[in-house]
Amino acid sequence: MVIVHRRRFRWCARNGWIGRFREPRFIGLEIRDTLFIPFDENGNEIRGEPIYIYPDELEAFRLVYLENMSQEDAAKMMNTSRGTLWRLLESARRKIAQALVEVRPIAIIGVSRADERCLDEGS
Repeated sequence: MVIVHRRRFRWCARNGWIGRFREPRFIGLEIRDTLFIPFDENGNEIRGEPIYIYPDELEAFRLVYLENMSQEDAAKMMNTSRGTLWRLLESARRKIAQALVEVRPIAIIGVSRADERCLDEGS
């Protein structure tokens, strides 16, 4: 089991102070950097700006849709609230749908790089 530490503090920009500590999320499998590249009908790679899926989004998606866990059980396993798990699932579903419809690569960010990114940047 891997523990993913997201950004250390929740940021509250409008008041200018640092919020509470973030709780670590538990990831049940080793997630490596992976890139899924679509191909056209001739077998040529379709390159473009990839859609990034992060370890906690992938873990939530895996637990609920692959392992058939309820959202409540998956949230307990990941050490997060049901609302947070729901937001992770919504984000993962939106990103996967966007990649399929727009025929864009999907980049899965591995656990080792997850701490390096800024979580406020969307994609």
